[in-house]
Amino acid sequence: MSTSQPTIESDVKSQELTVKSPKWNVIVDNDPVNLMQYVVRVLRRIFGFDLTTANKLMLDVHNKGKAVVWTGSKEPAEAYLLELQKAQLSCHLEEANNV
Repeated sequence: MSTSQPTIESDVKSQELTVKSPKWNVIVDNDPVNLMQYVVRVLRRIFGFDLTTANKLMLDVHNKGKAVVWTGSKEPAEAYLLELQKAQLSCHLEEANNV
């Protein structure tokens, strides 16, 4: 009788680890300085929004005090923030809630 040890085959499969970078919201804040039409013009120029979208976002800023105008990776978010600041709009970044 032959005593052989059981062979244990280990199937180690490489698992892909996906690390998602956090998303960032570019937020325009209401301010007492800029006219509504100017905010619409800036949003259209920087983000390429159509008139309806830019007007909706401007009204959110006006009525709610702020509006998320873009969400994405941090580097482009910072670039958009800089462009908005150059246009003298009050704005900031917040990490988006990843739900």
